[in-house]
Amino acid sequence: MRVLVFDFGAGNLHSLEKALRREGADVEVTADPRSLLDGSPLVFPGVGAFDAAAERLAPARDDIRRALLGGAPCLGICLGMQLLFERSEEGERPGLGVIPGRCVRIRARRVPHMGWNTLDVVAADPLFDGLAEPCMYFANGYVAAPEDDAAVTATCSYERGNLVAAVRQGALRGVQFHPEKSGEQGLRLLRNFLSLAARAAPAGGPATAGAVGSGS
Repeated sequence: MRVLVFDFGAGNLHSLEKALRREGADVEVTADPRSLLDGSPLVFPGVGAFDAAAERLAPARDDIRRALLGGAPCLGICLGMQLLFERSEEGERPGLGVIPGRCVRIRARRVPHMGWNTLDVVAADPLFDGLAEPCMYFANGYVAAPEDDAAVTATCSYERGNLVAAVRQGALRGVQFHPEKSGEQGLRLLRNFLSLAARAAPAGGPATAGAVGSGS
């Protein structure tokens, strides 16, 4: 399976690329937003600032938004998840707006939220298949606030409150944590995403060109 990872130009993508390859993906890293429109599953990584990342997507924002609303499989990780929303308190530029809502700065004594945290899966989602009490690695100062709680599939406890940890809308998945830095459980989640993406891809399209390996 061919997977496109968008390069926001703000960090080392090696660990994410390596993790996806381990799970059977043929990974292409691209900094050209128009190359995201060929029907391949998309991964938006989790490094960078909201405005800078939104600016890189801007030349093809409307087309990418239509593709995602039309069912293109996508996994947004940390910042990549936040870009699926309409806007963020971190910046001024619009996000992709495919999930109604915004992203807000974490209201807590310790910001950013960094380290390992157990997820509370609140809605059944094949993304979490095979993961009992998943524990993932977080590094974020902002968190999603969807307009509709039905979009939320997992939360995590932080200080005295709960933070949104994962969202879903159609073939879109967003996770606030970093699966590529979360050991075997994170790899299993990436494997689950690839399986979901293969089933969601149009018959004969780029995403069905190869089988998804287990990586184990």
